[in-house]
Amino acid sequence: MQTETINEQIDAAVAPIEITGGDAVMRALVAEGVETIFGYPGGAIMPIYDALYDYRDHLEHILVRHEQGGIHAGQGYARTSGKTGIVFATSGPGATNLVTGLADAMIDSTPLVCITGQVFAHLLGTDAFQETDVINITTPVTKWNYQVTDANEIPEALAKAFYIAKSGRPGPVLIDITKNAQVQKFNYTGYKTCNHIRSYRPKPVVRKEFTTAAAAMINKAERPLVIFGQGVILGCAENEFKAFIEKSGMPAAWTILGLSALSTDHPLNVGMLGMHGNYGPNMLTNECDVLIAVGMRFDDRVTGRLDRYAKQAKVIHLDIDPSEIDKNVKADVPVWGDCKETLPMITALLEKKDHRQWVNKFSECMEKEKEAVINEELNPSTDSLTMGEVIEQLNVLTKGDAIIVTDVGQHQMVACRYAKFNQTKSNITSGGLGTMGFALPAAIGAKYGAKDRTVVAVIGDGGIQMTIQELGTIMQNNINVKILILNNRFLGMVRQWQDLFNEKRYSFVDIASPDYVAVAKGYKIEGNSIEERKDLINALETMLNHDGPYLLEVFVGKENNVFPMVPQGCGVSEIRLK
Repeated sequence: MQTETINEQIDAAVAPIEITGGDAVMRALVAEGVETIFGYPGGAIMPIYDALYDYRDHLEHILVRHEQGGIHAGQGYARTSGKTGIVFATSGPGATNLVTGLADAMIDSTPLVCITGQVFAHLLGTDAFQETDVINITTPVTKWNYQVTDANEIPEALAKAFYIAKSGRPGPVLIDITKNAQVQKFNYTGYKTCNHIRSYRPKPVVRKEFTTAAAAMINKAERPLVIFGQGVILGCAENEFKAFIEKSGMPAAWTILGLSALSTDHPLNVGMLGMHGNYGPNMLTNECDVLIAVGMRFDDRVTGRLDRYAKQAKVIHLDIDPSEIDKNVKADVPVWGDCKETLPMITALLEKKDHRQWVNKFSECMEKEKEAVINEELNPSTDSLTMGEVIEQLNVLTKGDAIIVTDVGQHQMVACRYAKFNQTKSNITSGGLGTMGFALPAAIGAKYGAKDRTVVAVIGDGGIQMTIQELGTIMQNNINVKILILNNRFLGMVRQWQDLFNEKRYSFVDIASPDYVAVAKGYKIEGNSIEERKDLINALETMLNHDGPYLLEVFVGKENNVFPMVPQGCGVSEIRLK
């Protein structure tokens, strides 16, 4: 099909033409501005893939090696581009292989539109080959899902899918299309984007009395503390947030998904919250007089024991999702709405202040943390390399301008603690679900979402083995991602817990690895492996400067632990430095 013909026929209103359901899917994607699709074909989605053949000049399809890899790639793409990730999968096992990624995207508020093929409508409920009830399976882990059995429904269903996925608090949407609907011909009259659905309110009405009350409470505060999450990034409110804290002079601490919303070297950025966060933000949460939460959900890894969390403070909670307010921590002032809208309303009413004495308390805590933890982590006295010094050298070489995609485990906590970021949308990780195997495919998507930026996947020796097959995707498409494996020969985070709380009864955490450099070579990807400090800088430079994908394995200390740490079941002020 000619490009001119496609462009003419995807307009909002055209003379009726007869097309197939598969063609209608393509026209919807083009109309929504989609550029990249991650997917894996199969029998039940074959008609959609056949239609895609005619749209190869419009839509770039990346053939992954596993559907879980496809959806994690879609997440990485969405997180770096700010757009909606698109994923294709077939019925049965193809669709069920998406479930982990859907759950991950749901809890981390990542916008996705997943399109799955399904058996013919007349076979539904008969246990046909590769049939699963994907709608009921995915209902708990999607923002919305819908099964299409008639081609006439496709344009409207997809328009709703895109609107729901991206509006308000973003999330994953799944559209399941039966095979008969994909091949069925119908009279197509154009594609109309959706901007309203009855009974669906993506943004709550902002109540001015609450923004006024929030500003008044902040103006009276002597020891205010701002804690911010990914809502700042999702709301594209980084500039508004920066103006908010700078006018008020308030210290600000971040959740791991909020990391990079504010430059890590900003003088009011006081570090990371939570189980492995910085000493100051955790300790002083229980000393502040006003706690202002912006676009974060008071996750248990941030709060520790709720009955010991910030009981002395007045709480102001800004969130686009009303269900998050009062869910875990009672708010004295609830501010519903998009923080891009509510933050300027509050900032306009703030008095210009300088809480220097209070901010200095965080600096004092940081000095204590440096003495107990950071100095040894970044400049170790032992022969073995530490994860922290690897990340620190990566900072030096990338100057804080790289996108760092982390898997889940000790390396994730270390990278979040020590990585430097100058730009937003730079820290890509699995937050709420904690999905091992996330990083390698997510880095693929991250690179497609930000083609002009350096993307480094930092992965443990456990997580890499869960989705290592995606090296094939990197090979086939020559995707310029840098893969940094921090190998401690253990499932490190589980081992750390067994060390601290189970008397070193290391139960099935000693994991063997293949020769990663040889595996990479099998996929025609260059690589290297080091274990001595003298080789570190040169090895990282070689990785970063290599023209194309590159895998670097760094052996680090086997039994190093990540501190500080708030033990499970403890309050944040019970944080341990060692």
